[in-house]
Amino acid sequence: MKKKKVLSVLLVAAMSASLLAGCGSSSSSSSSDEGSESKEAKGSVYYLNFKPEADEQWQNLAKAYTEETGVPVTVLTAASGEYEKTLKSEMAKTEAPTLFQVNGPVGLASWKDYCYDLTGSDIAGELTDDSFALKDGDAMSGIAYVIENYGIIYNKALLEKAGYSADDITNFDSFKKVVEDITKRKDELGFSAFTSAGMDGSSDWRFKTHLANLPIYYEYKDEGIDSTDAIKGTYLDNYRAIWDLYINNATCDPALLSTKTGDDAVADFVTEEAVFYQNGTWAYNDVADLGDENLGILPIYIGVEGEENQGVCTGTENYWCVNAKASEEDIQATLDFMNWCVTSDTGVEAMCKDMGFVIPFKSNLESDNVLVNEANKYVEEGKTPVTWTFSTMPSEEWKNGVGSALTAYAADQTDANWDAVVKAFVDGWATEAAAAK
Repeated sequence: MKKKKVLSVLLVAAMSASLLAGCGSSSSSSSSDEGSESKEAKGSVYYLNFKPEADEQWQNLAKAYTEETGVPVTVLTAASGEYEKTLKSEMAKTEAPTLFQVNGPVGLASWKDYCYDLTGSDIAGELTDDSFALKDGDAMSGIAYVIENYGIIYNKALLEKAGYSADDITNFDSFKKVVEDITKRKDELGFSAFTSAGMDGSSDWRFKTHLANLPIYYEYKDEGIDSTDAIKGTYLDNYRAIWDLYINNATCDPALLSTKTGDDAVADFVTEEAVFYQNGTWAYNDVADLGDENLGILPIYIGVEGEENQGVCTGTENYWCVNAKASEEDIQATLDFMNWCVTSDTGVEAMCKDMGFVIPFKSNLESDNVLVNEANKYVEEGKTPVTWTFSTMPSEEWKNGVGSALTAYAADQTDANWDAVVKAFVDGWATEAAAAK
């Protein structure tokens, strides 16, 4: 696929969106000593990175920038699920981050007073489309730096060993048939259908946020809206159906999910103990050892009419913001660093190849990430990408309430416990949306 074709395909996908998570621990380093003796540097950069899976690459890129320019760049990486907490802590310090991120309109509402207006900046001019900018009125408060996809990653070889291919899976009913057949024959086959659906902090975002996106997306689609203060829960029976499928056809007993981690799910998949693993294109490096020829990605089907025409979930929750309260020199240094990351050969190579990102800038390169290219095929076939509506979820507290209820339900799958999930989803949404006013 030619570069321009890739860009056009991704643009279609991303513009269909109205707007990972990964696993790891906090990490930081400073490249402030590299090259500063021989070059005169003005200002410095402090980047609070959201993506633990890309920490090493950001540390290396920061070092390369300092060696080239003499400008000190520090990168601190927040642990998975701890970004907002870390951001609040770091912003309270004298030496606060000059570059941080928000996840979309809800995140922006909390941090808009800290967001420098990027209108007219060099990096804004590098965007392939203005839809990748996050606006607060007329101000450009953030800029997306990566477009991502998620769905159900699968092992093609194991699926074939079970007697199926992706062509056999076109909606929830056909997926359920395949999954339950694998479960019936798991002793004979030597593997399960799903990896463990871990519900500890390194993994629960896959279900309380990413999986929960599907019922929200379809409700918004029905209502013709892109946000709400009062979710109805129209598709929560569908949410229950896919959650039941995940947890009852997996490598572990559902009662153990509270102790299972993101690393456990990865281990299940790469050791070929499971065929299916819900995650996104950012997880490619975790599963690449299986070989590109064995990796594919399916849409997340939940049993909605017309879902045969659905693609994978496509969008971003990664918007760069520059701290407006930083010094003028640090603001300019940060703007220069951002622009270098998406225009220089070193920066673009690091982001597109080393980090495996699809970047919404003119310099985007054809991806080496087979999951990205597999996701693009759905767009090429005319499938409609599923918008990332989870950026409209009212708060982290709401997500945590849904996650806790899902975990309790998994351990004891009664109607009463599912009612608690519905209550956390619907009533919790209204409560948290009102509190944010």
